[in-house]
Amino acid sequence: MDAKVKRGSTSSRSTSVASDRHSIQSVDRALRLLETIADMGGEATLTELANRTGLNISTCHHLLATLIQRNFAAKVPGRRLYALGNRLITLSHACLQVDLPRRAQPYMETINRATGETVHLVGWQGDSMSVLSVREARHAVRVETGKIGRLSAPHAQSAGKAILAWLPEDEIRRLLPDLKRHTANTITELPALIESLRHVRRNGHALDQEEYLPGVVCVGAAIRDHAGTVIGAISASAPTMRADKGHFGLMREQVVAATRALSAEFGEGKLAASVAAE
Repeated sequence: MDAKVKRGSTSSRSTSVASDRHSIQSVDRALRLLETIADMGGEATLTELANRTGLNISTCHHLLATLIQRNFAAKVPGRRLYALGNRLITLSHACLQVDLPRRAQPYMETINRATGETVHLVGWQGDSMSVLSVREARHAVRVETGKIGRLSAPHAQSAGKAILAWLPEDEIRRLLPDLKRHTANTITELPALIESLRHVRRNGHALDQEEYLPGVVCVGAAIRDHAGTVIGAISASAPTMRADKGHFGLMREQVVAATRALSAEFGEGKLAASVAAE
């Protein structure tokens, strides 16, 4: 038994040595600096970083200069502090977009089962809104509101409007230079769209009242991450022949409940609560 234990121990040491041999010291140190900045609340002085990581000042300075050049770190203007860079936010959003369909699937299934209607998941990254997942209606008569891929008319679709409502007005203007008409109900004037988005923010959900396809109504709501940033939306669509007041109300309740629960799963509200506690 002792011999076996010794062989296992030797194997473990060999694995550790092999792992160290394949690691890149400068990369490891750079990542340690980013983790340390995060652990210290998002900002730290050069001296603090050196003390926390055990690296000398010169090494920290050169690594930080490289991280700043790639926008993974940043200098705080007017203060001798280093902070996390915007590039990390971009990567974080990209990671969320990969994880979003997996996490959203059970919520989409719940909406689909409760309403019987078509459910869409739309992701928001950079300047692009894309349909990431679709759960088809359980009824023989169903709506065709788009497949996987780029969301073609965010100004006329509930998921698109649920996302647009939380963007700065100048960004909305940049993203939507032209508002193409799809039906007689499509909003084609920017001031009118911006006014309608105010109602979305107030109500917590967006509507598509035959604005994209005749005979089809939809309701959508935004999904948020731990920082409160919108990362996507879920919508449910139904033909007008089936969407009476009671059924449409059920669709709205299911979509809003699902997006709130999914946002909580992504940590919405936790950052604000943590800051308030401090």
